[in-house]
Amino acid sequence: MKVLLFLFLLASCSHFSNEIVQAPLAPGQTRAGHEAKGQKFAIATQGEGASNAGAKMFALGGNAIDAAVAISFAISVERPQSTGIGGGGFMLVHGPGIEEPIAFDFREKAPLKAHSKMYLDSKGNVNKNKSLDGIFAVGVPGLVAGLVEVHRRYGLLELSDVVAPAIELAEKGFKIYPELERALVDRAPVLSQYKDSKAIFLNKDGSPKKSGELLVQKDLAQTLRLIAAKGSKGFYKGSVAKKLIAEHRRHGGLMSQADLDQYNVKQRKPVYGRYDKYDIYSMSPPSSGGVHVIQILNTIENDNLRRYGAQDARSVHLISSAMQQAFADRATHLGDADFVKVPVKKLISKEYAKQIRTKIPSHRALKKDEVKATDYKFADHDETTHFSVMDSEGLVVSSTQTINGWFGSGVVAQGTGIVLNNEMDDFATKAGASNLFGAIGGEQNLVEPQKRPLSSMSPTIVLRYGKPFLALGTPSGTRILTCVAQTLINRLEFGMPLWESVSALRYHQQWSPDQLRFEEVEIPSNLKTRLTSMGHEIVQKDLGCKIQAIEKEGTWIKAVSDPRGEGRALAQ
Repeated sequence: MKVLLFLFLLASCSHFSNEIVQAPLAPGQTRAGHEAKGQKFAIATQGEGASNAGAKMFALGGNAIDAAVAISFAISVERPQSTGIGGGGFMLVHGPGIEEPIAFDFREKAPLKAHSKMYLDSKGNVNKNKSLDGIFAVGVPGLVAGLVEVHRRYGLLELSDVVAPAIELAEKGFKIYPELERALVDRAPVLSQYKDSKAIFLNKDGSPKKSGELLVQKDLAQTLRLIAAKGSKGFYKGSVAKKLIAEHRRHGGLMSQADLDQYNVKQRKPVYGRYDKYDIYSMSPPSSGGVHVIQILNTIENDNLRRYGAQDARSVHLISSAMQQAFADRATHLGDADFVKVPVKKLISKEYAKQIRTKIPSHRALKKDEVKATDYKFADHDETTHFSVMDSEGLVVSSTQTINGWFGSGVVAQGTGIVLNNEMDDFATKAGASNLFGAIGGEQNLVEPQKRPLSSMSPTIVLRYGKPFLALGTPSGTRILTCVAQTLINRLEFGMPLWESVSALRYHQQWSPDQLRFEEVEIPSNLKTRLTSMGHEIVQKDLGCKIQAIEKEGTWIKAVSDPRGEGRALAQ
């Protein structure tokens, strides 16, 4: 009888697990391409070419840093709508000989001539397009400086070997995939305004190139050759630098050689939180992501939500309410810690989390006026990219990089193939104004010369008993921090396997408006009914998150690339 009861309970648990609503695979994708397991290395990226570039580094005898830098350069070629050497990013690194994870900040900076009123008209109103499209939207790029510095410290191979796959990908080209085509259609009106942007990404009649067509970027290949040969000097000095500055002068922009000369990579201490037996490290300011990922986890930690399950209304209500409070704090407190005081210790403290928890009603959704918020607007692009890598020695990398909006500013600097970012829109153009992703900024994040704009990018590394256990991150603007937090909760609180943790139904609450936003997957009717009765206004729109995760279990390393996207997981 006891055996029968055990088998019944086991079957019930399996049935329950299968009942978790998961996002379907993107068209044309297979689970085998998005999940991999090996003992030598594991890679999860948003591009097949990028994952292959990383695998080549291991074949050459390189380590996870060589692979990560190769991936970064290659994904800059493969996803020109999302990232590139004309942008910036963050990277977390941990491994043998490194006491705790190190955070590298190679975020873009405001030019020396930038000022807080540069996006306001004569009446003090925000000229929104000026921070989104064209040369005035461009921040000083940091990606190349960051990659070269990280590789100098920890890489084993020659830089020329690491950049080689990206050069080949740019030179020979690759077939345009559906997401890239969507981005081309969306940004064609802006791309058509700039000579090299049009020549590379559009047809002669101004129409966007289509899926299946070959995209070749020969000028970018030549720029990458200079970087491979000269390191950072191949970008920030010499012919490439002159062409970058010439593009700014051509359109009346602000950037000068002094901006390129003074760009510096920052090594920062990651924000740290403890959840159960796990040590969580994530990106510190100027990213808001890490702070609020830990804040959300702290808020829900003591509620034992696993007794309810991930898709029970009580769990969703509490987690989304914790998200709501995080965004209220984001608008008020976060900015570049080199310029403003950010109360990180308070925001990630267990005591503050307890205060937040006491204010969340158990059976009622808070309204925006109760948290003294102002309206947000949703934007629906899938910018930015993330990749995670781990090797058998325990060296692990989690990195998120971006040019901000699709194709950034829309400007390709003539003769370089470099798509320039529109990262200046991540500043508060005016206190209380919202950016591309609907995030409201305060005075902490106003434009200042050489300041780094606030970001939501949240590359994260989790240790278990002091050893690397999990690395993850995602693109998608302000949804980054909620998607990372939810994936961590799925894995660490609800005990889902990594695949289910990544693929499970997602939701997002960003303080205001009074909406709980679910992705476009069928919501269980009982969940929707219960949440609605609690006062949540439910809307469904794409969240854009594409989690790239790595997990170490014993001698095995598992990689999962979000099934919602066109990524690739590799392992050996």
